[in-house]
Amino acid sequence: MYTPDFVREPNDTYDRMRQAHSTLVPVELAPDVPATLVIGYSTAVQILNDPDHFPSDPRAWQKSIPADSPVRPMMEWLPAARYNTGATHRRYRDPSVVAIDAIDQHAILAMVENAAVPLITSFCEDGQADLVMQYAFPLVLEVLNQMCGCPADIGERVAVGMADRFDSDKVKAKQGMQDLRAALMELIALKRDRPGDDVTSHLAHHPNGLDDLEVFAQLMSFYGAGFEAQRTFMANALLLIFTDPRFQPDSGRNLSTTDALDEVLFNNPPMANFCTTYPRQPIQIDGVWLPADQPVLISLAACNNDPRIRGEGNTSIGNRSHLAWSTGPHVCPAKDVAYRTVESAIDQLFDRVGEIQLAVHPDQLVWRPGPFHRALTAMPVVFEPLRRQQVMI
Repeated sequence: MYTPDFVREPNDTYDRMRQAHSTLVPVELAPDVPATLVIGYSTAVQILNDPDHFPSDPRAWQKSIPADSPVRPMMEWLPAARYNTGATHRRYRDPSVVAIDAIDQHAILAMVENAAVPLITSFCEDGQADLVMQYAFPLVLEVLNQMCGCPADIGERVAVGMADRFDSDKVKAKQGMQDLRAALMELIALKRDRPGDDVTSHLAHHPNGLDDLEVFAQLMSFYGAGFEAQRTFMANALLLIFTDPRFQPDSGRNLSTTDALDEVLFNNPPMANFCTTYPRQPIQIDGVWLPADQPVLISLAACNNDPRIRGEGNTSIGNRSHLAWSTGPHVCPAKDVAYRTVESAIDQLFDRVGEIQLAVHPDQLVWRPGPFHRALTAMPVVFEPLRRQQVMI
């Protein structure tokens, strides 16, 4: 799952997997790092709802892999909700849910607009832009920084560290984790002394009494889901809108941003392979014995498109039964925040710029390496140049 062929055409790989296997496929996440990939929807739901047999604690497994493995920074244990089960999971998840629920859903629209307008005005006169690096990346970062009460200088360091942490290059991934930790620890210290009505402050001052490392771990999960997944979610939805005739203005069926988001969550989710569990003893499922303390990854992309649940002509438009947010006790608590942020950002772009087209053929777009995400490196587009005053109206 780390090869260029997989990065270029993951759906072809999933199809070949179905021909050779049933719902469970032996894979390598990195050289000499074996795992099992779940490509069956019903099997995935069963596993995700059975934390007793499929816990998410990787500590026994991570002792077996090299310290410099490129996937280790992404997968190694932290005192965060997604790496734990039972009472410990609840101790970490409860503060995160409180912090996320405190985000004013109505204020998200203003946050996005305040971030979007300066970004669009920075490139509107050029008639061209890279919507990944000039729009999705800085917009999501700015909105997350506002939610977390994070000053811009610390937030920029968080963004670079988080992006590097997802990289398949082991040196870059390790350095990304170190940079990310240093930045978030600085933010936590700031909010211990000067709390506000923000995610970091709610985590740092929750009655469960999380220490700095525990607050850091929850924050990293929030930034990871928020920054990496949202900017990729936005880019993948924009790619669908640019390339699918159903979303074009002159189409007989002009679909909405919401339709694009729903379809992307089904067919091209930003986190394509994730939700890792580690059975504590050998266990049989679907006639396959899984070894103890070896990763079991859910292929959200493959499971969403399992032929056993996707009948002929079955559409993903308006369908929310996908696994892009996971399910069970580890279901994403920020899915509504993420959805609203991305939807608002896309609407802001088209409301202010109008008709936009890809500047290259879709086959020329480059996908970032790595087994977990499905993310573009860039999205060059062209449009009719606009005066800044037109955008700011």
